[in-house]
Amino acid sequence: MRIVVTRRIPEEGLALLRRIGTVEVYTHDKIIPRAELLKRIHGANAALTLLTEKVDAEFFEAAGSSLKIVANYAVGFDNIDIREANKHGVVITNTPGVLTEAVAEHTLALMFAVARRVVESDAFMRTGQYTHWLPLGFLGQSLWGKTLGIIGLGRIGTWVAEAAHRGLNMQILYHDSGRSDELEMKLNAEYHELDVLLRKSDIVTLHVPLTDETQHLIGERELSKMKPTAILINTARGPVVDEQALYHSLHERKIFGAGLDVFEHEPKLYHGLEKLPNVVLTPHIASATNEARQAMAEIAARNIIEVLAGRPPLNPIKSES
Repeated sequence: MRIVVTRRIPEEGLALLRRIGTVEVYTHDKIIPRAELLKRIHGANAALTLLTEKVDAEFFEAAGSSLKIVANYAVGFDNIDIREANKHGVVITNTPGVLTEAVAEHTLALMFAVARRVVESDAFMRTGQYTHWLPLGFLGQSLWGKTLGIIGLGRIGTWVAEAAHRGLNMQILYHDSGRSDELEMKLNAEYHELDVLLRKSDIVTLHVPLTDETQHLIGERELSKMKPTAILINTARGPVVDEQALYHSLHERKIFGAGLDVFEHEPKLYHGLEKLPNVVLTPHIASATNEARQAMAEIAARNIIEVLAGRPPLNPIKSES
């Protein structure tokens, strides 16, 4: 079997794949060029891809009939054309579950960093500006007892809700496609329509997939409904937020701050966003723990092993009609 891996991943996953065939890894620490990707995928039996790779009709045509599976090294799969995969009889898988805690922890980390102005004060120290204690310096916000609005109540959103409620005594509001009687009973959480959640929340955190419905889910109109003291956190997908609208909202101090791990035109930022002191930016590292990334590599590899052995995958992506 010939397996193409489009970026270096933890060795645990590669070792599993080497047991069943030849593994070709693009070892450069950058996005594989499109032409190189299409050349490598030709005649391959399996591909292990990242969100940075566009897996579309051209990709499947270049691969040919030998390709049986594309295992995405991520929970999301908005980089993959599922309909085209179906046409070519290629199985698509992802890596759900194993990065829940890591992403949820990073969500909380961003909440604290923005609320307590950690990055601003760190820069203040590093540039030698700290000469005496400042009774009014870097005043931030307490998270204890505040209202957290969660948009998207999947695994990660639920984990964030439980941690925030039990650890920080936060009131939980949520908006999702369905109600969660369990969460409402366990945490006294409240379901609200989006506009109401935005208006009532002190912190709003996003945990939705990228779809046609969630593209620019948070734009100028939605930001205008948030409190001037509110914080927006996005560890989901960049295009869920209209970055230009967010820039103006932050620049004009219409909301207190934001924490972003994903970006609308990743890896590019909306011009000027990087200069704002009231936004914390991290380079898509919410799942970047040794434990999570190793588990992702192993799950992606096991999906490939199962499919190439003629067995059902562990984490199939449901077909789109």
